[in-house]
Amino acid sequence: MNRGEIEKLDENIYFVPGENGGRFPACHGFLLDGGETVLIDSGVGEERIKAIDSEKRIDILIITHSHPDHIRCWNFLHDRVVMVPQETPDVVTDLDLLGERFTGSPEDGRKWAKYVGGFGVQPLRAPDERFSDGELLQLGGCHLEAIHTPGHLKDHYCFFERKSGTLITTDIDFTSFGPWYGNPESDIEVFRKDVTRVMALPYKRVCSSHKTPIEGDATEQFEGFLRSFERQRQAVLELCEKRMTLDSIIAASPFYRNSFPNKELQRVFETNLVRKNLEQLQRDGWVMESNGRYLRTGS
Repeated sequence: MNRGEIEKLDENIYFVPGENGGRFPACHGFLLDGGETVLIDSGVGEERIKAIDSEKRIDILIITHSHPDHIRCWNFLHDRVVMVPQETPDVVTDLDLLGERFTGSPEDGRKWAKYVGGFGVQPLRAPDERFSDGELLQLGGCHLEAIHTPGHLKDHYCFFERKSGTLITTDIDFTSFGPWYGNPESDIEVFRKDVTRVMALPYKRVCSSHKTPIEGDATEQFEGFLRSFERQRQAVLELCEKRMTLDSIIAASPFYRNSFPNKELQRVFETNLVRKNLEQLQRDGWVMESNGRYLRTGS
């Protein structure tokens, strides 16, 4: 089968590069082709899906979690078996409601739905099957262990293929942005624990959704990703030295550097990212709030 840029990782396992270098609103995917053909995440893009499907029909689509860059283009496989996490809520069938989940309000949810709809995201249909933490999925000639890693998002999963030692870390993704926990349900501390848990697995290669696969030891990449939590925390802490209000910290944009294309949604996500760090800093005694201003107290 001529797969073009698709890279064979091991027996029955292929890396499918997403369009736009796997950057949002796309992601990289993974193809399993022993017996039935399985695609993990549809955010690779329409052309890639159609090219694979024309050569060897995709039987099953696995969605690792319900973020838009991972469900995008699923509709081109609407008549196949669709598998989603047990934790994925039914609101995935309605973009406005999914947006409310991701932003925290109906108004912002509608803005989110309009934004992601602009690059082709459609609501999922009700899934055919669900998988849960610790379940072993014997599909496509592989044995995938489903690993629930909810710090990034409550329905976020990684997968470990034990025969080949292939670890799919999904959005534990080693990008320069670092960990993303900008939805109301995201949790920094749980995210940290997720990273340390999966990096301890006996992998032979690590594959994420937004960077190319790493063969062999990925300790450096995992530790760098963990250090990014502290880098992000320090960026918020430094702004507190100036006795800034929450609004002024958000306007300073320590996470996005005011580069997100939709400024209304940037504010929503920046607010969540900043607030989660401020809550930690206050809890740990590094910051205090007085009259609406945040002041660094620790050193």
